[in-house]
Amino acid sequence: MKAVNVRPITELKNRTKALISEIVESGQSIVITQNGKPRVVVMDAVEHDRLQDTLAMLKLLAQSVDSFARTGKASSTAEARRRVKLALDKMRRR
Repeated sequence: MKAVNVRPITELKNRTKALISEIVESGQSIVITQNGKPRVVVMDAVEHDRLQDTLAMLKLLAQSVDSFARTGKASSTAEARRRVKLALDKMRRR
């Protein structure tokens, strides 16, 4: 796991372009604080998309496990691939 990079909001205000360059080059997210408390995370758009894809896959996995526990029926490989493709396409349209 990457170390957390925390910066105050004033640095974001004063050095926005430099911070964006740093995030894109390093691939590391930055936690922005306001009054000493974490408020937002700034991250590279590619990394954000990758994270969203991972979350969609984990959600499908959890739904599949739940469905199997309730019904005892497993989906075919083709059906699982179809559901994954639909979920990823839906996430990318957002």
